[in-house]
Amino acid sequence: MTTDPILTLAQWLSPAYPVGAFTYSHGLEALVDAGIVCDATSFRAWLQDTLSFGAGQNDAILLAHAHRAEDLSTLAELDDLARALAPSAERLLESEQQGAAFVRTVAAIHDLDLTTMTYPIAVGRAARLQNLPLPDTARLFLHAFAANLTSAATRLVPLGQTEAQAALTALTPLCQQIADQALSQPLEAIAASSFVGDIASMRHETQYSRLFRS
Repeated sequence: MTTDPILTLAQWLSPAYPVGAFTYSHGLEALVDAGIVCDATSFRAWLQDTLSFGAGQNDAILLAHAHRAEDLSTLAELDDLARALAPSAERLLESEQQGAAFVRTVAAIHDLDLTTMTYPIAVGRAARLQNLPLPDTARLFLHAFAANLTSAATRLVPLGQTEAQAALTALTPLCQQIADQALSQPLEAIAASSFVGDIASMRHETQYSRLFRS
């Protein structure tokens, strides 16, 4: 029986897949501590900016290029770029550790020949090796990213589960739009202007009391 690729992607990008995504807040914990994100409205605004002007769009572009990479040298260059784009030590750790955990698991389950890579590069490469469609991979990857941050906000802000899910539902079309646009964008389109989130991720490194690793 041939497995529907959507089901494979749903498994890879579900909270149950052992990449440790639940331990990272992408700097959100520092923003909550500072009182900048304090309710559903401010969380939704931050998440929208992160998707549109930060790691959301950039990781989607990197994933798309990794999926299309024809040789290992190109893949290595993409991975180097992904590391260089991290604005703080914790954000680099977030991408490296999730990527390493993803590679270990997917390589063992599907018998794939993969080296350790940052998370978006690893997902793009694994999807290519498994012949999983790029549009669906990019969409589900970005939505999983947003969903993980929504889960973090539910615990940190705190938000009720209903209003947290309402925020995620409102931004789901944006996830699809950004993912679809990333498929045709060159690497030169990578840019970031989510400065509040980037600075928060730096401040989180010395935050006194923390639940999350970033």
